[in-house]
Amino acid sequence: MKTITSLFLILTITTLSVKAATTAAVDTGKVGTSADPKDPPLIFFGSVDTYYKYDFSGHPNIKTSFATDQNSVSIGMVDLGLKKKVGKASFVGELSFGPRGQEQSLPDGSNSLDPIVGGASSYHIQNLYVSYDVTDKLNFTAGYMATFIGYEVISPTGNFNYSTSYLFSNGPFQNAGFKATYAFSDKVSLMAGIFNDNWNTYTSQHDVSTFGAQLMVAPVKGWTAYLNVASGPTSGTIFDLTTAYQITDAFKLGLNAADYSTAHGGLGYDGVALYPQLAVSKIVTFGVRGEYFKFKKGDNVTGLTLTSNIKAGALTIIPEVRLDNANVDTFGFTKGDGLTPTKSAGQFVLAAVYAF
Repeated sequence: MKTITSLFLILTITTLSVKAATTAAVDTGKVGTSADPKDPPLIFFGSVDTYYKYDFSGHPNIKTSFATDQNSVSIGMVDLGLKKKVGKASFVGELSFGPRGQEQSLPDGSNSLDPIVGGASSYHIQNLYVSYDVTDKLNFTAGYMATFIGYEVISPTGNFNYSTSYLFSNGPFQNAGFKATYAFSDKVSLMAGIFNDNWNTYTSQHDVSTFGAQLMVAPVKGWTAYLNVASGPTSGTIFDLTTAYQITDAFKLGLNAADYSTAHGGLGYDGVALYPQLAVSKIVTFGVRGEYFKFKKGDNVTGLTLTSNIKAGALTIIPEVRLDNANVDTFGFTKGDGLTPTKSAGQFVLAAVYAF
């Protein structure tokens, strides 16, 4: 009996000890729940997205990034990120899993197969960098970062349209390197840095020789403009203007213009995209993306994308119709047989994006 009683007491004490350990204050990833009030919390963020797309030709026809599956309820990606700041030092780590991650370049910058899973890599590093505030105005950041160039981004939570522009698809997605940002005021800041000479890879295939800079100006409330440049002997040179102006509470106007030249051969592209958006209620906004894109020494295409964002808390429903028209029938669009060239292509997309 004593043995049973002793075992019972030991078990009770052990259970209470484990319970006390597991119910102590822990960092849940939400602001304000850190165990130590002097230690800021680890913040967890991300998104998931899914979509249905139907190309009017009956087969995939518009060759831009992501959402390429035809007549299928498909998945985008699950995006998982962590960030934390203690004192002047901070970090961001962000990974994506799914086709939207697969369609980005692999770590070596290629589209080769992953030897582990036997297919295209199912994950992609979106951001992985550390940052330090030298002063209230000067910040240093090093690592692998979403590019500072362009209007659209990889994550669907950062875009109004679900499909992507030609400017986005042909420009850099990410840059690895070191940058310094100085804020002269809340209206003017300047970033300058040195980056790997290949876009979209966190390993340098040649050297760290791409120079990048960004001038941010905010002339009036609600209007911000970014003048960007990146230039390297392998990556080439791109000049980019990205700006957005919240003209009224309901109306926003964005613009992206870029000129890219390859390092050799005089190739590249020019383009401009306009993004007017009108909020008709707190939950419904309509927008248009009008884009003109031209390959240097090549063809051009004009795209018109009509999109709506319907909010339901953290969930956004995105119905979208896209119509593209090229100047020649050799741009790459084909008719219903998949063989006969044509100048135009169109598609319908219905997407759902959940942000957390």
